[in-house]
Amino acid sequence: MNLTGMRAVVFGGTSGIGLAVVDQLAAEGVDVLAASRTATDRNKPEEQASRHSVDVLDREDLSKFYEDHGPFDIMVNTAVPSSRAQGPFAEMTLDGFQATFDKLWGYVNSVRLGLTSLNTNASIVLVSGFPAKKCLPGASAISTVGNAIEGFVRAIAPEISPRRINAVSPGIIDTPLFPQEGVAREEFLQQTTEAHPVPRPGTSAEVAQAVLFLLKNDFTTGTVVDVDGGATLP
Repeated sequence: MNLTGMRAVVFGGTSGIGLAVVDQLAAEGVDVLAASRTATDRNKPEEQASRHSVDVLDREDLSKFYEDHGPFDIMVNTAVPSSRAQGPFAEMTLDGFQATFDKLWGYVNSVRLGLTSLNTNASIVLVSGFPAKKCLPGASAISTVGNAIEGFVRAIAPEISPRRINAVSPGIIDTPLFPQEGVAREEFLQQTTEAHPVPRPGTSAEVAQAVLFLLKNDFTTGTVVDVDGGATLP
């Protein structure tokens, strides 16, 4: 499918994977809106993309955004909550575990409130993560949310047809989500991925390529594509 001339919104589109998706869509000739909670992120999308401030957890704000800027042919949501609970399940607070689900609620909001602003043949892509299939110690909250996102995609795909909805599931990706700097950051990413079949962290651009595959292939819906360097293999 040729994406040239289509209109897209990318939530979380001013940094990391979302920024890479914005850049690749713009290169395909798509009219892209990059949306995020603030308009002051340190990374900026290509000049072809316009930036907008919107909080996907604020339903009133999100509804107004769709009303003001729709309709769209493409919606991608890569937004993540400001905090995610990590650590042993028996030791983390229940409030922290619950707050991790803000990612799911943001995705649900963006799909449900966006349906009237998404064209009949629109395509949606969300982001889960490899812990949904292979939970590491201390990642129970993140794993549970990832499973919920993938289940959400499968559950609503028949209901919103002919619109399509899919997800990508990234592995360890070198993005601003990892706060370490300099050598400490490089060592962390190397140690975390050295046992994987592809022994390195992925890049935002590689995940964005999978997003574009799902957007272009109009015979895919209710599907999850792994982009994890083999991290989920036995």
